[in-house]
Amino acid sequence: MTDPRKIVRRKLSDAVFDSLIAAIQAGEFPAGCQLPSERELMVRFGVGRPAVREAMQTLEKVGLIAISHGERARVLEPTAADVILQIDQTARHLLARSPQSLEHLKEAREFFEVGMASEAARRAGPGDLARLEAALALQQECLKTDPRAFVAADMAFHTAIAAVTGNPLFEAVSRAMLQWLSLFHSGVLHWKGHEPITLAEHRHILDAIAAGDAALAAAVMRTHLRRSRTHYAPH
Repeated sequence: MTDPRKIVRRKLSDAVFDSLIAAIQAGEFPAGCQLPSERELMVRFGVGRPAVREAMQTLEKVGLIAISHGERARVLEPTAADVILQIDQTARHLLARSPQSLEHLKEAREFFEVGMASEAARRAGPGDLARLEAALALQQECLKTDPRAFVAADMAFHTAIAAVTGNPLFEAVSRAMLQWLSLFHSGVLHWKGHEPITLAEHRHILDAIAAGDAALAAAVMRTHLRRSRTHYAPH
């Protein structure tokens, strides 16, 4: 156990990274602008080139800057999808190594999507309902084509419900959870014979959202997700 009284020496690159993060968040370097050159940053922080380069590489890894050869680094405006992407590989690794994590993900998805259905029922306008109808129609059309397309359309329908909230973080989380779950999909053969049930349940969810009935939308979404939990299992 580390002695709390012990002073831990920090890497210079970490200090540079923290300082640049603070400057970006304070608006000194707004999105779209270029950062100072490596030499200017060396002078500014009183450090060598390796510390500056390592800090810049870390900033690039977390999606805050873009580095192009021969140009100064440019500050980016991260999106909700970018933020989720930062944990994507870690989440996949966790799910692959821990079978219990799949059950946790299923539980999280139910909690999340039941809330999204309820919120969508409160917020959905004509344009939102038209997009949901189009998503459901696409899934219906996929019955005539590739079964894998049907599964993809199923996921798109659920993500479209999250998008109704107008919160990009909800939409990004929905898409991420569905992509992680797809790693454990038991295969399209498992869907054979279940497609009409899935479509009927999606129709009930959409009808509840269109009616503005938040409680009903939540209830039918919960029933739908609990039935479909068996579609996802460890390989």
